[in-house]
Amino acid sequence: MNLIVKRLVSGLFAMVCLLCLGHVIQAQGKFYTKTGYISFYSKAPLEDIEAHNRQVVSFLDAKTGELAFSVPMKAFQFKKALMQEHFNENYVESHKYPKASFRGKILNLSEVDFTQDRLYNLQLEGVLTIHGVERLLRTTATLQVNGDQLQGRANFSVTPQEFNIEIPALVRENIAKRIDISVQMLYKPYQEKPL
Repeated sequence: MNLIVKRLVSGLFAMVCLLCLGHVIQAQGKFYTKTGYISFYSKAPLEDIEAHNRQVVSFLDAKTGELAFSVPMKAFQFKKALMQEHFNENYVESHKYPKASFRGKILNLSEVDFTQDRLYNLQLEGVLTIHGVERLLRTTATLQVNGDQLQGRANFSVTPQEFNIEIPALVRENIAKRIDISVQMLYKPYQEKPL
């Protein structure tokens, strides 16, 4: 009788472990951050323009390769308050377009093993929306898998004209034609809150 009870307890324990492991694996399929970092830089003859934003929300689905970013425009911090004011009021019109976003996909998802700690090169494609204008964006990125955390990085360039951002003639020569954007995300497993 003791042997039967031991086997039953052992079998139940194994089942519970498998269920827990399955839940962990399923939970690891989605990752998120609400403290992502985006910066942009424009080298200009008169004065370089640089801003930083550490309030980016992003989700990454490891099973489908889909990813999304939401960027609050007023959260960009500049060295000079006047630059920040002009950026929000005159250029990106944050009162009308409070967020920029990206919705896309990892094209080479089959080359990424989320269970292996290493650096992966990604090819991304999606729709970048700034100032209410949508543009197709294709770029490369890296993804460092480190246990249950993912570190994503990407760099790309855009022009204000692509997003109908008007630069006044008076300062047009002081702003670079292309603006370099740098993205860094530290993703953690997404856990849905219980109902």
